[in-house]
Amino acid sequence: MKIQQLGVILSIALPMMLSNITVPLLGLVDTAVIGHLEHSYYLAGVALGSMVVTLVYWLCGFLRMATTGLCAQAYGSGSRERMLQILVNALFCVSLISLLLLVLRAPLIDFALSLAGGSLEVQQQARGYISIRILSGPAALANLALLGWMLGMQSAKAPMWQLIVTNSLNIAFDLLLVVGLDMKVEGAAWASVMADYCGLAMALILSRKLWLAQWQQLPSFKECRAVFNWLGLRQLLALNRDIFVRSMALQACFAFMTFKGSHLGDHVVAANAVLLNFLLFVSFALDGLAYAVEALAGKAKGEGDEVSFRQLVHSCMLLAAYCAAAFSLGFVVAGDQLIALLTDLPEVRSTAQQYLSWLQLLPLLAVWCFVLDGVFIAVAEGRAMRNSMLIASLGVFFPLWWLAQDWGNHALWLAMSGFMLSRGIGLGLLYRQAIVHRRWFNQTAPG
Repeated sequence: MKIQQLGVILSIALPMMLSNITVPLLGLVDTAVIGHLEHSYYLAGVALGSMVVTLVYWLCGFLRMATTGLCAQAYGSGSRERMLQILVNALFCVSLISLLLLVLRAPLIDFALSLAGGSLEVQQQARGYISIRILSGPAALANLALLGWMLGMQSAKAPMWQLIVTNSLNIAFDLLLVVGLDMKVEGAAWASVMADYCGLAMALILSRKLWLAQWQQLPSFKECRAVFNWLGLRQLLALNRDIFVRSMALQACFAFMTFKGSHLGDHVVAANAVLLNFLLFVSFALDGLAYAVEALAGKAKGEGDEVSFRQLVHSCMLLAAYCAAAFSLGFVVAGDQLIALLTDLPEVRSTAQQYLSWLQLLPLLAVWCFVLDGVFIAVAEGRAMRNSMLIASLGVFFPLWWLAQDWGNHALWLAMSGFMLSRGIGLGLLYRQAIVHRRWFNQTAPG
């Protein structure tokens, strides 16, 4: 790995890793604050409600991913008009989806909770949480699109500050409303809503500054209207459609784990919430490297630089492997102490400790799919991401759970481990095939 190349990767990866860990850190604070209330159904209700809201917002993750990949390629080719068009189209999609979410809020909540199960107390807490959190939809989705656009512009500092400020405010609001004002679950929900709208204001300021630094003058409304066209929107929607299906399959696995855990008892779903928060912490940290791949490899694709593209991918995979090994070691050494930080409920702590070994293994199994996701986003290969995810979920996760379901909660963690590993293997095979045939650079393989 060349020192110069390592510096370029870390210039994007480190700020994004630093800012990304504030996302699961927020979940950890939520869990810690609610986990120290007097009943486990508060924690289980937040876990269930948060899973539903996260499912909805992560299904819209294509707003960030598609925007990053397309924008990075446009940046590499030097097309100002194309970069503006991508941003305008993404924000148009945000407006439509936000309106739909707000209109369908009530039936969406009823449907989600009908699938979730859980005790009456857990259902009540989850319903209250979701009803409030869904109000942040317009801000949360706009933040995704603007984050993706800033990453495509090769900026790591602007997204870093957006995420750090948003999630730091969320933590502060959490402590104020839940601990200070004793608003319990409703306080945690309102804290997220307030933080999302503050984050949107921050994202708009940062995006404006980034545009002016690049082109000195903001685009007029007439120019924005001129670049909007249905052909460009159709291209974005086609990529979004594939990533949406991919995200739906991914979230179906996480939602199934939470919903099925709720049928195993409040202590199990609460313990899974604790461990899944640690897994999300690892995922978001490693996603910092995936973001670097998206931005830098997408730029190399736009420039037509195949050599730099391959070097960047291999370097990022090596760095990610080192990071994953460090996380696994950390959970082996301090796993019990970390669980104790999040909850003082004896039943939840002892239950979580029974499944800690799965968490210790998962970073090593999951690391490959995170980096390779970034590669396929960089080249706007949504179909490959979709197909590999469908195989991993329908062909591995659910069959593994079904075969091992007599193991109870262990079956869920076995299915999650197999799912993560198979995602990496599937994307790795597709990546190797694309490289061998040099398909992403409009060339044919020699001989």
